[in-house]
Amino acid sequence: MSLSIRNQLPGIVTAVTPGEAMATVRVRLTGGQDLTAAITREAAEDLRLTLGTAVRALVKSTEISLATGPVEGLSIRNRLPGTVRDVAAGDAMASVRVTVEDGELTAAITRDAVDDLALSPGTPVVALIKATEVALSAA
Repeated sequence: MSLSIRNQLPGIVTAVTPGEAMATVRVRLTGGQDLTAAITREAAEDLRLTLGTAVRALVKSTEISLATGPVEGLSIRNRLPGTVRDVAAGDAMASVRVTVEDGELTAAITRDAVDDLALSPGTPVVALIKATEVALSAA
């Protein structure tokens, strides 16, 4: 299956916590970071997610925010440290490629944000991703 989602990170399920309608799934990425996905309970069951299941975490580039300083006081569970690899900026929007441990992410953010954060190759950043914006697929 081909997908338009650029950000596809391989990993292994390390925890599944089912709730009434939703489940949280913790995934250990190949680079060693942990990522949390909040998906429907039905999806977790359909994918037969258990400890050790190989998955791909899928995140649209528009759902990734970037920070250049310490991140405190946020409910966002997923915080992946990385380094800006490339910035392709247009008049309104920009595509920022970020190298993370054993992988790469692309964030689509405004041109104003790129300018305000002074993003350029080599800038250390933290990629922020809400758990509800992480989809999972069987690897």
